[in-house]
Amino acid sequence: MIYDVIILGAGPAGLSAAVYTTRYNLDTLVIGKGPGLMAEADEICNYLGFSSISGSEMDSKFREHAENLGVEIKREEVRKLGKDGDFFITKTDKAEYKSRTLVYALGGTKRRMPLPEEEKFRGRGLSYCATCDGAFFRDKIVAVTGGRNSAVMSALMLSRLAKKVYLIYRRDKLRAFPSLIKKMEENENIEIIFNSNIKEIKGDKTVEKVVLENLKTGESSEMAVNGVFVEFGHIPNSDLVKDLGVETTDKGRINVSKDMSTNVRGVFAAGDVTTGSSEFEQVVTAAADGAIAARSVYKLISEVD
Repeated sequence: MIYDVIILGAGPAGLSAAVYTTRYNLDTLVIGKGPGLMAEADEICNYLGFSSISGSEMDSKFREHAENLGVEIKREEVRKLGKDGDFFITKTDKAEYKSRTLVYALGGTKRRMPLPEEEKFRGRGLSYCATCDGAFFRDKIVAVTGGRNSAVMSALMLSRLAKKVYLIYRRDKLRAFPSLIKKMEENENIEIIFNSNIKEIKGDKTVEKVVLENLKTGESSEMAVNGVFVEFGHIPNSDLVKDLGVETTDKGRINVSKDMSTNVRGVFAAGDVTTGSSEFEQVVTAAADGAIAARSVYKLISEVD
């Protein structure tokens, strides 16, 4: 079968695109190995119509909406992209698919810590998902690194479980939403440490302490913690699309026009992997990108103005 469009990624951008392409009566296939980063959010309270909802619940609702419209979704990992004449070839870990167009919405991967001991402590006190692993640190002391929304939200979530939460940030001012910062500042269980980086993680078999470096004075100090949660943002998952000649920025984001088209005819992109939602990585902007990309796919296939 040759699909009108294959949508790579099953997060808000991909599923939003699928809802629209299906309503445009286009043969649509969504391929995603699992939920995106949205599903890790403890609470989402800025998506219209939902005053408060967990990321995993929102992911389920998005998926249910798409499936109720008849969207075909396959849980597979995309391995390679190519072309066969006028058609695009998508190879996964299980099969090969052909389509007339592509919507690339594979989001990003969380940044790791640039420390040699990272692998030693990964899963042994070092985590990249507070929602996933927070329950293991009940009544313990933890540190969160980062200063954007995800870091503050993780600190707030962990404060309901941990005895003490330290938020460590390299700048002297947080870059999260003011409402989140206010909520955190009112939480007596959270202490913010500015102008500092984690220089080293120490411990025998699990995390026992971190070495902090004060970026203003250069001084180092040790702090006892049982866990470290990394929230440094993400790296765009754009490597696969480069095989098609799609242009990206020096930071790896896919260059898109306002209609979500790339420099390659028939290839569109949406969500956090693009320049479209850069600097404002929100569910609402990803969903909007997906809707715009779907409209552009329809226009290309139908050749309408």
